[in-house]
Amino acid sequence: MTYQPPHLKDFDKPVKVLFTGYLTAVAFGYFFALVQILFTHGMADGEFGLSIDDIVYSYYGNRSGTVLETKLNGSMKDNASDHERFVIMQWDREGAKESTYESSGVKKIIENRCEMCHNENASGIPDFTEFEQLKELTVQDEGATFASLTRVSHIHLFGISFIFMFVGLIFSFSETSTVKYKCIAIGMPYTFLLVDILSWWLTKLHPSFAWLVILAGQGMAIAFIFMWAISIMEMWLFNFAFLNAKGERYTQWSILIESKLKQYGVTEACKTISCKAWSLTKHLFRFILDKWLEIGWPTLKKLFTKSS
Repeated sequence: MTYQPPHLKDFDKPVKVLFTGYLTAVAFGYFFALVQILFTHGMADGEFGLSIDDIVYSYYGNRSGTVLETKLNGSMKDNASDHERFVIMQWDREGAKESTYESSGVKKIIENRCEMCHNENASGIPDFTEFEQLKELTVQDEGATFASLTRVSHIHLFGISFIFMFVGLIFSFSETSTVKYKCIAIGMPYTFLLVDILSWWLTKLHPSFAWLVILAGQGMAIAFIFMWAISIMEMWLFNFAFLNAKGERYTQWSILIESKLKQYGVTEACKTISCKAWSLTKHLFRFILDKWLEIGWPTLKKLFTKSS
C-alpha cells in the first residue's frame, strides 16, 4: 500500500500557524541578510548596490592598493571626510611609518573617527588603539583570507542547510506541482549553496569567477521565494488560487508549463545546455585542481611548516 502524506491545506490550524510562523520568520531573516550584504559587500567599491566589482574587492581584493585604502574608499567611506581620508591614504602610501603617525595628523583622525568602533572591547575587528594592528592593514589588499573563508564557509553550510531543510520539508507537503518539480525546487537551494561557497574560493583565486557568486545567490533566492509562496498559498488560499469558480481544481501548473516548454522546443534546448554545462563543469574542476596544486597546496604546506 502506497503511503499518501497529508497536504498542506489538510493540516490542522495549529500546524498551519506553526509552519506559517517559521516561514515568516525566515523570510524576514532572509530580507535582513540581503540588507546586511548591501551594507558590507555592497559598499566594497564605495558605491551602494551589489556589483561585480564589489564581489571582486571582497574576495580577490583590490590589488592596486592596500587593505586600509580599499576600506577608506569602500565600506568606511562615510565615516570620515574626504580630507581626512586623503591624509590617511597619503600617510599609507608614504610607508605608514610609526615615526610620522602622530605628526601627519593620522593618529588624531583615527582616535576621533575610528576608535569608537575599533577598540579593545570590539570583537572580530582590528583594535586601532594598538598601532601594530593598524599597520597590518597597510599591506596589499588581497581580499578575504583563506582563514576567514574557511570560517564563513562552514557557518553558511551548516546554518543555511538547516533553514532550507525545514522550508523544503514544509513545501514537500504541497500538491499543486508534480513530484518532479518538487524535487527540483527542494534540491535547487542546496546545489546553489554549494556553488555559492565554491565561487567564493574561486573568486579568491581569480576575479573572473565573481559573476558566479551573484548567479548562485540569485538561484537560492528564486528557490526560496517559490517554495515560500506555494506553501503559504496552499495553506491559506487554496480555494482562491487553485480552484475555479465551479470548485474544480486547475491542472497542475507544472504540467501546463512542461507542455508549453515541449511545444516551443525549450526541453531539447535545456538538454543541449545541460550537456554544455557538464562540459564546462569538467573544465572548471580541472582549473580548480590546477589552482589547488599551484597555490592552495603550497600555501597549506607553508602554514603547517610555520606551526611546526
